[in-house]
Parts: sequence; structure tokens; C-alpha cells
Amino acid sequence: MLRPVLRFAVSGGLATVVHAGVFVSLVEWFALRPVLAATPAFVFALFVSYGMNYHWTFSASAPHRIMLPRFVAVALLGLLLNLGITYAVVDVAHYWYGYALLLIVLCVPLVTFLLSKFWVFNEQDSS
Repeated sequence: MLRPVLRFAVSGGLATVVHAGVFVSLVEWFALRPVLAATPAFVFALFVSYGMNYHWTFSASAPHRIMLPRFVAVALLGLLLNLGITYAVVDVAHYWYGYALLLIVLCVPLVTFLLSKFWVFNEQDSS
């Protein structure tokens, strides 16, 4: 179980680097507003993460037409959890945003890993 977790972390790290690279490139080189640069950066990172997790982390072989929409759903859930935790901690409870970030870093990867392992890339549940 440790090997897929480490591979998931590496895949997520690479996706983060891609996200940041695309984001900064669009803002600095193409003068795109940051709020507009966030979407293509997210999409590029999503496809890098999907490819790495499909081929390397989970060694999946089921059709992309099944697994990619599931992966997108889990990625969007991760985004919603991120926003929800931030809102609850900062805007509702009035705590420092660092506490929200700590909760996000601890919870969101765990949730997305478990959903990826047992649903997104589950070969038996892909027919």
C-alpha cells in the first residue's frame, strides 16, 4: 500500500509543478490575468496527474471514457473540499488561514487517494 501512496504523492507533486509553471507562464509571458490563468493551469495539471496516476500509480487499463470522467469528478471534489475547508476555518470560525491549509494538506490528498484507488482506477468497477 505504501508504494501507490508514494507514487500518488510524486504524481501530485509533478502536477503541482506543471500547474505553477503554466500559471506563471500565462501571467508573465502572455499578460493573462491570474484569475483567468488559473483555469488552463488547472486543466494542464489535471491531465498530467491523470496520465501519471493512470499509467504509473495505479497501472490501470480500463477505458479512458470511464476513468477520466471519474478522475475529473474527484479532482473537482478536491477543489470543493479545499474551498469548503478554507471558508469554514477562515470565514466562519475566524481562524488563521494557515489552519485551513494544514487541514487541506492533511485531508484532501487522503480523500482523493482513497477515491482514486477504490473508485476512479478500480478495474473491477469499470465495465
